[in-house]
Amino acid sequence: MKPYSIKAKKFIMLYVLYLSSLFLILYAPTSSVSTTINNFQTNLTLQTISLFLKDTQIRGIDIWVNPYYKIIITQACNGMIPTLFLVSSILAYPSKFIMKILWIIVGYIVYIIANVLRLILVIKVTKIYGSNSFYWIHDIVGNALLIGVGFMIFTAFIKTSQTTT
Repeated sequence: MKPYSIKAKKFIMLYVLYLSSLFLILYAPTSSVSTTINNFQTNLTLQTISLFLKDTQIRGIDIWVNPYYKIIITQACNGMIPTLFLVSSILAYPSKFIMKILWIIVGYIVYIIANVLRLILVIKVTKIYGSNSFYWIHDIVGNALLIGVGFMIFTAFIKTSQTTT
């Protein structure tokens, strides 16, 4: 067996372990900790996006695209899911702990910005093309944007981190 295949298997096993643990502890509604974290993340997303919208467009967790159509910012839209995928990848990769912490912080900040840009894009496109465009701009283009951002962050992390054995 080649040495890189052992490292790859170890990475995959650790990735799955970290991802499932982080989802259980930080995302799933299993405790007051996960609920508090998700409420914080949703509020942060709404406060950040409010800087780019009219005051009348946001009411609670609802963003009104027009008087007849709203987008609801729920736990699934607050950016936690892609952040947990990125954090799991970083934690599973063999590198110095300080670099992992640094890139987790960088990744979190970049994902806040990317998620707000994604939501603004969803709002603008839905406003122009109507509610029928919501699926492809939110689920396809928006998620592709978040996947691409995560890939770029993880690639930058790998390029700047020295691997450990």
